[in-house]
Amino acid sequence: MVDEMDGRIQIPEKKIRKKHPEKYLNASKIKNAAPGRYADGNGLYLVVDPSGARRWVLRTVIKRKRCELGLGSYSLVPLADAREEAARLRRIARKGGDPLAERRQERRIVPTFEEAAREVHDTHSQTMKNAKCAAQWLGRLEAYAFPVIGKMQVDRIESKEILGILTPVWIEKPETARRVRQLMKRVFDYSRAKGWRSGDNPVEGITRVLPKHNGKEEHFASLPYNQVPEFIQALQAAKAYIVIKLAFELLILTATRTSEALLARWAEIDMDAATWAIPAERMKAKVEHRIPLSGRCIEILKQAKELCMGSEFVFPGRKASKPLSNMAFLMTLRRMGREDITAHGFRSSFRNWAEEKTTTQRSVVEAALAHQVENKVEAAYLRTDLFEKRRRLMDSWAAFATMKPAEKVVKIRS
Repeated sequence: MVDEMDGRIQIPEKKIRKKHPEKYLNASKIKNAAPGRYADGNGLYLVVDPSGARRWVLRTVIKRKRCELGLGSYSLVPLADAREEAARLRRIARKGGDPLAERRQERRIVPTFEEAAREVHDTHSQTMKNAKCAAQWLGRLEAYAFPVIGKMQVDRIESKEILGILTPVWIEKPETARRVRQLMKRVFDYSRAKGWRSGDNPVEGITRVLPKHNGKEEHFASLPYNQVPEFIQALQAAKAYIVIKLAFELLILTATRTSEALLARWAEIDMDAATWAIPAERMKAKVEHRIPLSGRCIEILKQAKELCMGSEFVFPGRKASKPLSNMAFLMTLRRMGREDITAHGFRSSFRNWAEEKTTTQRSVVEAALAHQVENKVEAAYLRTDLFEKRRRLMDSWAAFATMKPAEKVVKIRS
C-alpha cells in the first residue's frame, strides 16, 4: 500500500525479507503516484518529483560500487522500455562492464564539420612547415567548405554535399579544388577514426563524377628567361622597400623558394666561403641545401647587412625581430604591374635557361633547385651534391640575369 505521508510504497516487512517486488508498477499506479520513490523491481525505480515530473532510475552495482543511473523521463520512456533498458544495463554490470561509460559513448555529441576540421588543424599545426602553411590549411576550408557543410554534423554529410563544393571550382581553379578535396578527405578520415561517423569517406571516388581536366597541370606563372635581365633592372628601379628588392633579387639569382629566401638567417651565411647553407628543417625535402653564392649575391648580402638593424634575419621586416611578410614579393609584383607572374616562377625561368642556354648536366640543374633524385637506385649511389659544378652554373646564371640592356651576349660556362 501507499503511505499518504511520504508517498512511498510500503511493503510489509515479512514480504521484503521473502521476496523483492517484481514488475510491481503499472500505468494506473504510475499515474496516481504522489511525489516519492517507487520500486518496480530489479533495481528499477520511478521517481516522482514535487513538481509532478516522473522519471526512471536504476540502482545497481558497477565494479563493486553502488550507482544510480537515470533512464529518462516517463513521458519519453514508457514502463516496458524502462524495464528493458534496466535489464540490459544490469547484464552489462554483471559481466564486469561499465554501463555508465557505454551510455556516455552512446550520448556522445557528434561535432560539426567545422569543429572537426579545427580539431584536425590544431592537432597537425605543430608539424606544419610554417605559420603560412597552417593558415592556408584552414583558410581553404573556410573559403570553400565551411559555407556549405561547416554547420553540418560530420556523420550527416554525404557525397552530394562534397560535389556541390567542388563543382564550381573544379575547372576554374583545379589546384585549389584538389587541395580542398584533400583537406576534406583528411577531416573525414579523422572523424571515422574518432568514431564520429561510420561507412565510406564521402570524398572518396568523387573525382569519377567530376569533369575531366584538360590534362595540363597548373604551374606557377613564370617569366621567359630572356626577360629576366629586364625584370631585375625594373625591380631595382621600383618604388619598393629596399630590403624587399634585395631579397627578391637574391631569390632569383639563387633559384630558391619564397620561404627559403624570406626566412634566411645570418647564421646560415658564410661570406668568406660564398656559401649559404639552408638547414634541413626549412627545406621542402627536409635535406640541408648548400647554395654557392655568386659575386652579385655577396654584394646583395653586404648591402643587406648594413640594413638589417642587428636582426638574426637577413631580410627583416619593419621589426628587426621578424622576417619580411610572406606577402612581400606578391605586393611588389602588383606595384610593378606584373600580376601575370609569381616569385616562385623564377625557378622555372632558371630551369629553362639552364636547359636551353647551357650544356649543364640535368643532375646538376636539379641539384641547384634542391630537387631529390626520383630514381631510388640512382639516389643510393649519388653521394655528392655536385657543389663545384653548381657554383659554375650559378655564376653563369647571375651573369646572365644581371646583364645590362646594352650587353648583347654573355659568355656561358658549362
